[in-house]
Amino acid sequence: MDQKTEFCGAGLQPQPPAQEPERQYYFIERCRRHTEEFEKRHGRKPKACVFNMGCQMNARDSEKLSGILASAGYELSDSEEADLVVYNTCTVRENANNKVWGRLGYLNAYKKKHPHMKIALCGCMMQEPGVVRRLQESYRFVDLVFGTHNIYKFAELLDTAFEQDGMVVDIWEDAGEIVEDLPAERKYPFKSGVNIMFGCDNFCSYCIVPYVRGRERSRSPKDIIREVGRLAADGVVEVMLLGQNVNSYGKNLEEPVTFAELLTEIEKVEGIERIRFMTSHPKDLSDELIRTMARSKKICRHLHLPLQSGSSRILKAMNRHYDKEQYLSLVRKIREEMPDIALTTDIIVGFPGETEEDFLETVDVVKRVGFDSAFTFLYSKRTGTSAASMEGQVPDGVAKERFSRLLEEVQRASSKRAGALVGQVAPVLAEEVNEQDASLVTGRMGNNYIVHFPGTKDLVGKIVPVRLRECKGFYFYGEAACTHI
Repeated sequence: MDQKTEFCGAGLQPQPPAQEPERQYYFIERCRRHTEEFEKRHGRKPKACVFNMGCQMNARDSEKLSGILASAGYELSDSEEADLVVYNTCTVRENANNKVWGRLGYLNAYKKKHPHMKIALCGCMMQEPGVVRRLQESYRFVDLVFGTHNIYKFAELLDTAFEQDGMVVDIWEDAGEIVEDLPAERKYPFKSGVNIMFGCDNFCSYCIVPYVRGRERSRSPKDIIREVGRLAADGVVEVMLLGQNVNSYGKNLEEPVTFAELLTEIEKVEGIERIRFMTSHPKDLSDELIRTMARSKKICRHLHLPLQSGSSRILKAMNRHYDKEQYLSLVRKIREEMPDIALTTDIIVGFPGETEEDFLETVDVVKRVGFDSAFTFLYSKRTGTSAASMEGQVPDGVAKERFSRLLEEVQRASSKRAGALVGQVAPVLAEEVNEQDASLVTGRMGNNYIVHFPGTKDLVGKIVPVRLRECKGFYFYGEAACTHI
């Protein structure tokens, strides 16, 4: 668990503290009393499942929710057949919302047989207009609903749900203070996400994130460095710096700090051996950042640089603030400084108004860049975004046919890039024993490729030099080149 502090005796106070995070430790103590009563009645600890449905930032939020629950006395479980189920939702694409509605149908049936069960919903989907109203009208069995801005208040809201009947709803339209010093239950003891900023100011025409996550807010560099130092002391060797657009970090601080300057300071933290970050917006990727990455011994040689489209006309309609040639020029600059860097990207197919010529421009960029991998998506109309009302919505059949063609090009390029690595020795962070073959360990190279190699669980959490023997497209089979390093 990240945060070891206990707010001792807080439950004895007649009133909760006004300051954060002390206030939340008070409510963790109150929730612990509810779990103790449950254990007396049922002869076991209550089980809780936090189900993450979103991005890396959601995943980090889920670790915080899990940490709060563990501190409150819950036994954490991967099964939704639990005494408390928390869905941390995403709303970037419509199918993410549909998944939530479908799972709620299942939970309704389960809760009828287990009426003591509690269901909580949080995350981006809850900030979307109309969602809370639909929950109140058709899903009255849900106990707690909160959004993205008040994740840190989970213990306080859960205590309220214990104390009163009916659905508790707490959705904030705007972000408040940043509260980070709360328990977190990491999925991996040796690596962790670290939020460096929240929200987004870009307002890409297809994206609902600025509306559900709010405007950009950067954390203090001192707070970030202190958190990274605590993680290193707790055995973490790899950190992933998280933000909707990390390249714009620090612009809204009283004393502005660039993302490159923050990386330089994090690199000084003893014990941290690898630094990753997500996500970079091409319009804000500076020469300073490229130079910092190039000379660093800790920043991984992997850059996720969303393209979205190769058509300058479509990029303008997307409000991306760069064109095709600017993107290609940026890639050339990056590869001149770091020839061995792995470039990954996001691409949307079927954006409103996309013609065959526009699509072929995207294919051209894929061929010219040679991405190591790409996350390709069919355009998903999100109510509330400007793209949702644009003319020229692309028919599903046309978009799916283009999607298939793009996928072939992406796979062809990535196979060529990956195949060139066969025979090399690369440091691999061993992450887990392989689920399909217990004689293998699975880990990641600095460039984010997955590698399976013979080993035992004692290697997990260590960086091992591995010779890459066989390429399977997006992953490798290898063998340890020597003892772990």
